[in-house]
Amino acid sequence: MELVIVGCSGSVSGPESAASSYLVQAPFQDRTFSLLLDIGPGALGALYRHLDPSEVDAIGLSHLHPDHCLDACAFYVTAKYSPGPGWNHTEIYGPPGTAQRLGRAYDVAPAHEGLVESGPGIARHFRYRDWQAAQQIGPFQVRTTRVDHPVETYAIRVEDTGPDGGSLVFSGDTGPCQSLVDLAVGADLLLVEAAFMEAPDNAPGLHLTGAQAAAAGAAAGAGAVMLTHIPPWHSGEQVLAEATPHFDGPLLLARPGDRWTIG
Repeated sequence: MELVIVGCSGSVSGPESAASSYLVQAPFQDRTFSLLLDIGPGALGALYRHLDPSEVDAIGLSHLHPDHCLDACAFYVTAKYSPGPGWNHTEIYGPPGTAQRLGRAYDVAPAHEGLVESGPGIARHFRYRDWQAAQQIGPFQVRTTRVDHPVETYAIRVEDTGPDGGSLVFSGDTGPCQSLVDLAVGADLLLVEAAFMEAPDNAPGLHLTGAQAAAAGAAAGAGAVMLTHIPPWHSGEQVLAEATPHFDGPLLLARPGDRWTIG
């Protein structure tokens, strides 16, 4: 199983990175299966550096805040209008109401009566699936759990069921919570948001600091921790410095274009 960092900027796209988007790939039925976790602003353009978007088999959305889902609109435009027959095979997993949320994001009233965009629209173009506690997605056994964020948000555990194995947990956006630790127990890699710097007035139930992210990895016994979702107004190196005392294993910053083999 391989993880590719498509975008890792937190809350907004940044000067050097798209917003949250992570490509997870593994062999499956004599080909490579591609699962995209989140598709925030700028992610579709960055995805072209790694594969043709038509090769994405499934998209999993941790939650429906704009910085994690809105380039699904760009994905839809590409699926519908890029040269070739177009494609509609992609499954999109997310919280209940994902299709309606993306429909509201894309659809606008026509400028002239009687002129409408052809086709079913984004809310019916793809195959939408609500997250379950566990589901099989291609070669991956995927488990989810609710985490602490103002909207319905899921941490996602992806386990490769192939012979080489490997397990990845993506935190989504969350404040400190036991459910994240429980899901990440024994994971090879915890890809965990660290949007806050240590401060006494950090809002509860919103994001993790680097120290809290690293502590979650230590409590779960994760093999490695990768810090992500750091906004452009914070220094990634400072977040990493705050995290370092709290995790004894490999601890690193997500950077766009990085690849990490798991298993």
